[in-house]
Amino acid sequence: MSAIDPAQLNGLALAYIGDAVYELYTRTHFLQAGYTRAGQLHQKTTSYVSANAQANHLHRWLENQRLNADEEIIVRRGRNAKSGNVPKNTDAFTYRYSTGFEALIGYLHLCGHHERLKELLSEMPGIWEDENDERE
Repeated sequence: MSAIDPAQLNGLALAYIGDAVYELYTRTHFLQAGYTRAGQLHQKTTSYVSANAQANHLHRWLENQRLNADEEIIVRRGRNAKSGNVPKNTDAFTYRYSTGFEALIGYLHLCGHHERLKELLSEMPGIWEDENDERE
């Protein structure tokens, strides 16, 4: 496979990779937390990988000034990308911000900034807190 320059990819390509990376990170987290039933894993994961959840996390990072200037540029590149379609379960504004979120995740992954990626994802409010539901 040839080298990919993440700086040259468009926002939708970065979001495409970011979507997969974030879903894998989320699925792995819940497996490590002790969730073992497929239905339960699916339910937990989908609540965190939704456009609404991703947009909310991005808004928190922006409000708390957690992103550096380069990361904000990547977010804007993803947010401003024209996908041509918006899923029916969300609005265009939310979808664009979730695409910005995914673009940043994809960019950090492709650049090899795994520690920064883990840092941002681990501080997302409410996502990794222990909930009192059955895990087996």
